[in-house]
Amino acid sequence: MTERIGSLAGLLARLGFDDPRRAEGLVRDAALDDVLLERDQAVAFLESVAKVPDPDLALLSVVRLLEAAGAAAVKDAGQAGSVAGLRDLLGADTPDRDRLLAVLGASTALGDHLVAHPTHWPAVTTAQGMGVAERIALIREAVDEPGGLSADDALRVAYRRQLLGIAALGLTSPDPVATLPETAAALADLAEAALEGALAIAVAEAPEDAAVCRLAVIGMGKTGGRELNYVSDVDVIYVGEPVGDVDEPAAMQAGARLAARLTRACGANTAHGTLWPVDAALRPEGKAGALVRTVANHRAYYERWAKTWEFQALLKARVVAGDRALGAAYLQAVQPMVWEAAGRADFVEDVQAMRRRVEENVP
Repeated sequence: MTERIGSLAGLLARLGFDDPRRAEGLVRDAALDDVLLERDQAVAFLESVAKVPDPDLALLSVVRLLEAAGAAAVKDAGQAGSVAGLRDLLGADTPDRDRLLAVLGASTALGDHLVAHPTHWPAVTTAQGMGVAERIALIREAVDEPGGLSADDALRVAYRRQLLGIAALGLTSPDPVATLPETAAALADLAEAALEGALAIAVAEAPEDAAVCRLAVIGMGKTGGRELNYVSDVDVIYVGEPVGDVDEPAAMQAGARLAARLTRACGANTAHGTLWPVDAALRPEGKAGALVRTVANHRAYYERWAKTWEFQALLKARVVAGDRALGAAYLQAVQPMVWEAAGRADFVEDVQAMRRRVEENVP
């Protein structure tokens, strides 16, 4: 390929690569020998790479992905079709190639995922919008049948496979700004699916706890409002109810163990990384309060002790995982109080003070 393509240094500099010499070395890497066969083909490829947020990162990730795919095919002949398809994709000037390059040039983490799982590249090129039920089903299938992985790692791999599609659609949208709400909603739906998967892991490991405590997970903040971004924490509140005549304190302790395991399933660092922190600090009494409370206990707190900002926080609350009927009962109990809070004597002053604090922290 080197002889056929000739020097590309001047072109790479004009296209805006930060390190043209390194980029030319990557173009001439053996991994691209079966992809870029002629100079015109290489020029068109580099012009496509130059359009992404970080062309140098995209080019490096392409080479790493091709090397990983080739190595996987050597170990498993059944993956030969996947690597051949990837080479064909990268050699052709198509919207599908632009999608893959956009993802590789925007996220080191997603590029690393593809290098670790080189057969996942079609999740980018065939990406389509999904409903939350479909997302949950795919995550549950992964954690219920994790193959050679731990359930926690299977959750991470399945999550990022779906994340590839969300990123691809958002990055290559004709109007990325206009589709931001759609992207944020998709990220929130994927977080909901991951929470369901994490709870399934907790229940599978401690069925005796699940047998004595019904548990619902309430999404708060950006999670509840379906406004997540790629680096958001996931804010939640946990609601529990004893099963049958089980003692309430014992049931809440069981629920707390399930909730703690869910938190670790999402937030702990493993060989396959982490998802995001699950933050339950918006619960009654914050971090000093019980992790899991009954509906009646929540209602009693909001009736007697809650501050105005806590009612504001409930505006976006919605059920995101666990016992959906219990979650609906929680919302039915607390949401009327959100609007009643406007009648409190200090409501206006509290809201104004909250706005001032926000403005001070977000210039």
